Amino acid sequence: MVRTEFQRDRDRIIHCKSFRRLKHKTQVFIAPPGDHYVTRLTHTLEVAQIARTIARALNLNEDLTEAIALGHDLGHTPFGHAGEEALARLLPRGFRHNEQSLRVVDLLEKDGEGLNLTWEVREGILKHSKVREDILAEGWGTASTLEGQICKVADSVAYINHDIGDAIRAGLTTEDDLPREAVAILGVRHSQRINTLVCDIIDSSWAATGEEEGDPLVTMSPLVLEAANVLREFLFQTVYFSPTSDRQRDQAMEVVRALFRTFLEHPDRLPQELGGPAEDLERGVADYVAGMTDRFAMELYEGLVLGCA
Repeated sequence: MVRTEFQRDRDRIIHCKSFRRLKHKTQVFIAPPGDHYVTRLTHTLEVAQIARTIARALNLNEDLTEAIALGHDLGHTPFGHAGEEALARLLPRGFRHNEQSLRVVDLLEKDGEGLNLTWEVREGILKHSKVREDILAEGWGTASTLEGQICKVADSVAYINHDIGDAIRAGLTTEDDLPREAVAILGVRHSQRINTLVCDIIDSSWAATGEEEGDPLVTMSPLVLEAANVLREFLFQTVYFSPTSDRQRDQAMEVVRALFRTFLEHPDRLPQELGGPAEDLERGVADYVAGMTDRFAMELYEGLVLGCA
């Protein structure tokens, strides 16, 4: 059986080094004291599962959908969005994990050769990011493929629900604290909320199958979308920007800043392939730091910055 080009893309992604490192990059909580918190890898697998389910129901390309989902977070920094924020402040042109994900598959993997992915997968990876106000807002662009649009919304479906589980596990909130108006629509339990959201996306996007009139677009019903946005905003206020998270974020940002400055001042400590000419040094340092796992970043920080090795 001949592999499709999107199956080839998927296989190239799951065999690359950046994908394997996702298992040691945190999602929300930094170095949590337990084994059952979500990592970037488990998040990615959940997104792929949800996205593929929606694509199958809408009779779209499951292989393309899965490839985008598996590659969408390859550019995430150590310590989640805290690391991303730190690098964004340090680089003159800023730093966004979706753009870094594209840079990883285009330029950094395979010792600088890249993975040579199709443009559909590359575009879906680049345009998966969202703004805070609305899950379906334009944000940083809408993928031209329906499969890319599926991955963008599946990303939100996954993290809204598993971040609630992590927040409850960490003692930051309880099920009773969840917004009642959102829970009444989406469901009390994790499985209920996933089922409600996925089924609503499929029903609201049925025109994408070509079996009925209307614009082919991956969307949600107004009622369910509003409930999902309420739950997402609850997470921003209660979890992502809680006093506990603020302290962790400040610590993580300091680690990333210190590593960036250390390698900028001592480029001889960079891996040889990342040193580059002087004009590319900042970019090379950012690539190196962004690719680190949480624990590797902490080890380097203690050894190089604090002198604790």
